[in-house]
Amino acid sequence: MSHTAHIPSHRKPRRNASTTALRAGVAGGVLSTIAVAGAAGPAQAEPVTQTIEMPTITAGLSTTVAATAEATQQVALDLETQAQEDAAASSAAKDAKKAKAEAVRKAEAKKKAEAAAKAKAEAAERASRDAARTTLQKSTGSSSSGSTNAATTSYSSNATGSAASVVAFAQAQVGDAYVSGGTGPNSWDCSGLVQAAFRTVGVDLPRVSQSQSTAGTQVSLSNLQPGDILYWGSAGSAYHVGIYVGGGQFVGAQNSSTGVVQRPLDYDMPTGAVRVL
Repeated sequence: MSHTAHIPSHRKPRRNASTTALRAGVAGGVLSTIAVAGAAGPAQAEPVTQTIEMPTITAGLSTTVAATAEATQQVALDLETQAQEDAAASSAAKDAKKAKAEAVRKAEAKKKAEAAAKAKAEAAERASRDAARTTLQKSTGSSSSGSTNAATTSYSSNATGSAASVVAFAQAQVGDAYVSGGTGPNSWDCSGLVQAAFRTVGVDLPRVSQSQSTAGTQVSLSNLQPGDILYWGSAGSAYHVGIYVGGGQFVGAQNSSTGVVQRPLDYDMPTGAVRVL
């Protein structure tokens, strides 16, 4: 065998360029896939511990919680204010009720005090009248008192005209009760009886004895005529009045003990007289 003889080579035959390029492309694609998978792999493998959105969510929740707390606090304040207003209104109502009760009590006490004062004044006035009458009786004497009842029951007035009407009205009221401020028809005070008697003939006299004692012309007790007004005390400040009916007698609403009576002048001698008719 020749030394130069061709010895078959054991190397693999060369691939052509297209095969090489194909393989390179495939390899590149695989490597790219592996690279992409490698890049994505850690994100999927590692656990997520925070996100970008969490701070925003946490801030919104804090705002909501704060707003809720503020609203709750405002409701609590409103309830407390309402409770205070209700308590104040209740206290004011109680105070008003107490004040009203106190005002009623004071009004009743004042009314009672005024009634007591009026009763006391009336009692003092009656006592003054009685004292004045006693003084007049002592000064004029009462020697004819033994014939009082007979004179009272037997006398009939001889008055005429308007005077007769006045006398008749006054005598018709004998036996009626005496009541301070009374103006009839069944109870009288002294000036109420005189005023009513003269009203029957169209004469309108003042209401009180002080004014009635100056309502006409002053006349002497020695020159009396039926229908003259008798008064006790001084003219203009008389404390009692009556009507002279003639025969030395008068009719008057004396006091609560006697009522309206007809008596002789010396039973209670008047101070003076005025003539209206």
